[in-house]
Amino acid sequence: MKRKAFSIAYIVICFIFFYFPIAVMMFYSFNSSKSLTNFTGFSFQWYQKLITDSSIIKAVYVSISIALFATIISTVLGTITAIGLSKSNKIIKGVIKNFNDIPIMNPDIVTAIGLMIFFSSIMMEKGYLTMLLAHVAFCTPYVLTSVYPKVRNLDPAVADAALDLGATPFEALTKVIIPMLKDGIYAGILLAFTMSFDDFVISYFVTGRGVQNISIIVYNMTKRTNPTINALSTIVIIVIAFSLIVSRLIPDMVKNTMKKLMAVFMAVLIGVTIFTGVKSSKRTIRVFSAGEYIDTSVLDEFEEKYKCNVIYETFDSNETMYTKIMSGAEYDILVPSDYMIERLITEDYLQEIDWNKITNKDAINQDYLGFPYDPDNKYSVPYFVGTVGILYDKNVVDEEDLKDGWELLRNPKYKGDIYMYDSERDSFMIALKALGYSMNTDNYEEINEAYEWLIEQRDTMDVVYAGDDVIDNMISGNKSIAVVYSGDGALIMSENPDLGYFEPEEGTNEWCDGMVITNACTDTDLAHEYIDFILSYDIARRNTEYVGYTSSVEQVVEDLSKEDFEGINAFTPVFGKKNNEVFRYQELKIKQYFADMWTKVKAY
Repeated sequence: MKRKAFSIAYIVICFIFFYFPIAVMMFYSFNSSKSLTNFTGFSFQWYQKLITDSSIIKAVYVSISIALFATIISTVLGTITAIGLSKSNKIIKGVIKNFNDIPIMNPDIVTAIGLMIFFSSIMMEKGYLTMLLAHVAFCTPYVLTSVYPKVRNLDPAVADAALDLGATPFEALTKVIIPMLKDGIYAGILLAFTMSFDDFVISYFVTGRGVQNISIIVYNMTKRTNPTINALSTIVIIVIAFSLIVSRLIPDMVKNTMKKLMAVFMAVLIGVTIFTGVKSSKRTIRVFSAGEYIDTSVLDEFEEKYKCNVIYETFDSNETMYTKIMSGAEYDILVPSDYMIERLITEDYLQEIDWNKITNKDAINQDYLGFPYDPDNKYSVPYFVGTVGILYDKNVVDEEDLKDGWELLRNPKYKGDIYMYDSERDSFMIALKALGYSMNTDNYEEINEAYEWLIEQRDTMDVVYAGDDVIDNMISGNKSIAVVYSGDGALIMSENPDLGYFEPEEGTNEWCDGMVITNACTDTDLAHEYIDFILSYDIARRNTEYVGYTSSVEQVVEDLSKEDFEGINAFTPVFGKKNNEVFRYQELKIKQYFADMWTKVKAY
């Protein structure tokens, strides 16, 4: 009896462990605030936003259609291969089985990079088709693995008997062999659909032309505090749960009807996919920017105003962006950071801006022009700007301690109460500035001193290295001090008024993300119209309100600093301070040295 009670308790604990986080996520999908951890009231606002967001609706369509097509194709390929393999000799079986195991055992990132290079080498434009082919490539091995054991258990005499009784080979295959393999085929179907619908890494590297599935959309949402993720995930979970319940409860007659409806749905889906795949005769602009860095509704307005198509894709870092464009992906407009702009200029990847076509150029704050990476702004137009500073809880941190500057991050009073930003360059910037050195140094002795500074901080202060999750953690008050970008600081302070922001006197990083036009752009008029559109007051204001970062448009910052961001100094960072610097492009040797040192800092 005790053993039975223990077993039941164990099962209950396992269920709680697996499903409680999902329940919490569903609960917070009805939160009235942006916080992902602090429930402030019941609201359907995130579901409303989800339904009205055209980019998410498109992503749902892409995910479902790709998963269905990939499942059908991979199931056919995997099943036929399994049947053919059973008739092959031992050597061929061994070779094919070993080759089949490679995609299953390979890390996703290896498969993703391999497929990306393959599509680029054959000059195949990345988009819906390349994503579909990639999904078929990694789903088929799972189907083969599921079906082949069932094939091995088949009695060969059954198929021979069917042929002796007058069945054609095709009839023997479809009416005798395949029905006997249905359990393995169904398992393969479920595996293929799940793998395809859930995939992110491979999809991210093989997509193009603005094609995004749910996984990519969700990943981009994680770059900022976006509770729409919770709403989207909740709907997906409900649909899956409902489908499982219905499949268990409904009678066979209804199941047959649903199969017919599914066939009709597939026919409609194929038709819609083919129709949407027909190229439009409209002008097209291809934009590559960071995730969650624009109010996507403005793209619809630009398309309507200029009667064109905007293909908008996102990246998670400047390095990822560089990897994709070096692999052959072509874009018209990029939105990289300062040091990456310098690299692209050096490598002759950009064309000059025709400032005569930028009618809103006078709206740009002059403090955000003339950075060292592009002193005459020949190649770049500033988009968002900011600094790196320290966010602190005014109720916990002593104002006198702020005089220590970056050394505040090594003050024993705040041990275990600090978030460091999980960024190689920004962390070393802090250490270098604290030591009185340039953050762009290439002096190995200075870099080693900065490394020792970070090691000592790590070992004595019990710091937590956080990424974009620092936003919600600081809103919720989980720690008292955090290193943040000023834009994130402004957003956090707007949600938590107990926080303050300051930039140490030793100096900090002034950064600027700019819009640039690539040499691959052929419709430069449309590219300039896009940049000019983004700089217009109404559009710049909406983007700033959506993202929370400081716009390069001076009037937008002035107005919002008196409204939504009133009293929030992180929203109006002061540029041009004596010790502040902008990141410059690093030579490969120095970059690798910093990377090696950073790996050692994080290896604990």
